[in-house]
Order: sequence, then structure tokens, then C-alpha cells
Amino acid sequence: MKKLVKSTGVVFLVAVLMAVVVACGGGNNSGGNAGTNEGAQNNTPSTGNNSAANSEEPVEENLSGAVIIDGSGTVYPLMARIAEEYMSTKQSGVSVQVGRAGSSAGFKKFIPGELDFADASRPIKDEEIEQLAENGLTMDDVIEIKLAYDGLTMVINKENDWATEMTKDEIVNMYLSGHYAADDVVKWSDIRPEWPEEEIKFYGPNENHGTYEFFYEVILEKQDLVATANLQQEYSTLVDLVSKDKNAIAFFGFGYYVSNTDKLTAVKVDFGNGPVEPSLETIGEDLAYAEFTRPVFTYLNGQYAKEKPQVLDYAYYVLEAAPQFAGETGFAPMPDAILAEYKSQLDALK
Repeated sequence: MKKLVKSTGVVFLVAVLMAVVVACGGGNNSGGNAGTNEGAQNNTPSTGNNSAANSEEPVEENLSGAVIIDGSGTVYPLMARIAEEYMSTKQSGVSVQVGRAGSSAGFKKFIPGELDFADASRPIKDEEIEQLAENGLTMDDVIEIKLAYDGLTMVINKENDWATEMTKDEIVNMYLSGHYAADDVVKWSDIRPEWPEEEIKFYGPNENHGTYEFFYEVILEKQDLVATANLQQEYSTLVDLVSKDKNAIAFFGFGYYVSNTDKLTAVKVDFGNGPVEPSLETIGEDLAYAEFTRPVFTYLNGQYAKEKPQVLDYAYYVLEAAPQFAGETGFAPMPDAILAEYKSQLDALK
């Protein structure tokens, strides 16, 4: 009897299971498991297609960690804007820290390996390359990236209505030590007799900045600046000093002028074919403001890019975003063909 009850229970259980199977398969009309799966896909065609499409798209990896950047104060507005956008729209888990110690100060940190990127408003020097070698790196381990073009801009006080246009020679000579006066106390009237007989207050960034080196080495051809020049570390200080003194004049990157057009006037420079105003339309190696135009850079430690995924990912983003944000931060964008070459160099690091 017990066997009969047990057998009856087994039969009942099998019957229940079969009923469940029939019930599940009955709605598909295909009579098999494969058909059941196909039917499920056919009932939701759009979802199935999207899933297939998504599976073919590269999945962006969520990264974490830090990217450390320091260097040029001129490049800072552009790099800071790129970093801000990267952290808010691409990789919120990555902390991109951007400093503005100056080009030379940035290389001093980059050479011993303290930075992932060194921003610079002038090319790396031979002695800095030698120092890299002393620290176990060569330029094969470093990728030099030209980010954009900057135009060295001479700025004056808003109340200065006489020196709004100057020749290149007038700008060079007024900053040369001993050209107008042995004690380097130069008056506006020394440059043009009809200008005020008042002392010019010279300003500019200090030796930490690539902008100073560009002005000294390229514009002044390595001749001494007037001893009366007041050189500052912070560009915001220069803006403040010039904006409060009608006899002041300073030089710095175009981006800082663009951010302070309500406080400063940019001097139009005559290079021989009439006064040229610095602008995104004139700044470029083949454009009217070419003689005061220079590329600005960032230098990537390739070893770190191989070791740290967030550094390599940020390097790709810099190439993508630099042309997009160059204009709003006061730089003329680098041609796409040049940026494409850098992308190939990054690809080789994988």
C-alpha cells in the first residue's frame, strides 16, 4: 500500500511538471525551447536590436585615481577648462589636479617624475632633456604635444589713449636696458615726442614663466630687460597693477587679456604692414600676428601613461577637447592633422 501511495505521488508530481511545461510552451506555438527563445526575441524586436547594437559599442571603463599637472600659467586656463569638463562629463572618479607654477617650475617637477603632464609656453630646453636622462628618462619616454597657439599680448591701462598702436621696434626698444636711459627710467615721450613726459611702468611675468623666456629669448633676442621692470609670479597681479596705473604696460598671453578686456587695452602691433590687433583671427604661424605667435605645449610622461590608465585616457581627452575649448580660453586651435599625429603616438603606448 505504501508503494502504491508512493507511486501515485510520483505520477502526480510528473503530471504536474508536464502541465507546467505545456503551459509555458503553449504560448509560443513552436514546440521547442529554441523556438521559445526566438519567440521571446520576436515579441520584443526593438529591445533585441538595441542589445545587439550596444554589445558592439566600446564600453567606457570607469576609471579612478589622480592625474597630476603643473607648469605654465599661460596654458593653465585651457588645461583647467579641459580638466573640469573631463571630470564632470567623462570620468568623475578621476581627480585631475592642474597647477600653474610656470613652465620652468613645472619642468623642475616633471623631470624627477612628480608630474604626469608638464604644461609649457615654450619648448623643453636641451639642459632639461639632459636632466631627464639623469633621471632615467629620454624624450622617447616623453610625448610633446602642441596644444594651441598663443599670441604674446602687450596690454596698457584703459586711460592710456596714446600707445594703443606701436611698432614692433618701439616695443622691443622700450624694454631694452640702456636703450633710452642709462638708469632705465624711460618716459613715454622718449618713444614718441608727442606722448606724455611721464615714466613708463614696465611689468611682466617672472623667470618661472615660459612667457618671460619667450619675450626675453625671441622678442628681445636675449638682450637684458630694463632694470625698472617689475616681474610678477601671478598673472592676476599683473592685471591688477596695469589696470590701476595709466602709465603701465605689460606683456602676457592673449588668454589673460581676453579675460580682462574690461580692465585692459591690447596694443595693436605694427610689424611692417600696419597695426595688427591680437585676436583668434590674427594669431597663427602664418597669420598677421605671426611674429608674436608661439605654440603652447603639454609634455606627457609616457611611462606613467602606460602604467596608469587614467593618465592615458586623459591624454586622449586632451587631444579631443583642446580645439573645442581653445577659443573660449584665448587660444587659436591647433590643426586637426597635427593632433591626429599625437593620437597615433598615444595608440603606440597601449
